[in-house]
Amino acid sequence: MSNEKRKTMAVTAAMVKELREKSGAGMMDCKKALGETDGNIEAAIDWLRTKGLAAAAKKSGRVAAEGLVAVATEGTKGALIEVNAETDFVARNADFQGFASTLAGLVLANGDDVDALKGIAYPETGRTVEEQLTHNIATIGENMSIRRAATISVSNGVVVPYVHNAVVPGLGKIGVLIALESSADAGKLSELGKQLAMHVAATSPQSLSVDDLDPELVERERAVLVDQAKASGKTEEIAQKMVEGRIRKYYQEVVLLEQTFVIDNENKVSKVIENAAKELGTEVKLVGFRHFVLGEGIEKEEEDFAAEVAATLGS
Repeated sequence: MSNEKRKTMAVTAAMVKELREKSGAGMMDCKKALGETDGNIEAAIDWLRTKGLAAAAKKSGRVAAEGLVAVATEGTKGALIEVNAETDFVARNADFQGFASTLAGLVLANGDDVDALKGIAYPETGRTVEEQLTHNIATIGENMSIRRAATISVSNGVVVPYVHNAVVPGLGKIGVLIALESSADAGKLSELGKQLAMHVAATSPQSLSVDDLDPELVERERAVLVDQAKASGKTEEIAQKMVEGRIRKYYQEVVLLEQTFVIDNENKVSKVIENAAKELGTEVKLVGFRHFVLGEGIEKEEEDFAAEVAATLGS
């Protein structure tokens, strides 16, 4: 089929499929490229390359488990976002840091739905967030992704941010938000919130309270403990008491309010908050927390650096 004939044709699914296979770019980008080039496949490939979209697509299969966690707060609300890249080196890139910080602000203003976030206008660029991400991939030269976001707020009190080992203010590998509901002095509440946030960063609790803990996790733990108790040859009554005691210990390990406060290594977190309320002369309630650890749960590929260098030299 000649280019002249193709120019008069509407963009078809088959043409989009062909361009996707040749360029590795996304479906919508391919459709747009074909529209811009009157259906000419080779011209569309060049158009994608010019926009950096083909290059970005080729990088999209690589594991992005490094990057940054960014926090943002304003008044009584806060936001967290995790933006991933392939290497720790990129986390020190000023453009990448600016991107992560800007996204945290956008999450704070618009909510934590990542898909919705990608369609929001990215400030001062004329691009959407997703288009800016693609631009960054092409410019910096690594696969990147916006992995997850979270928000938290109180009606009266403070939301306190904390970044462990921050590379710059508000950016690092571990981010925490603590939400305290209270009419107490905001400065005093923030001091308490900072200590609680540091505790969360150190202990990684799975829930705020026992009631919030995933029942499946509890049942899985209970099943393991029952099997252990039975294997020890104990009677049913003693085995049940052993299991209940160990479940309480399990709660102390994974439930924030049941954990021993790492700063005094003595009181439960719930008691620390109770004592703070007495000192401040008014009720203080820890209504929630958010906690992101960079790359948590992402399966990283083992890299053969020698082979990578050899491949680069041979290309």
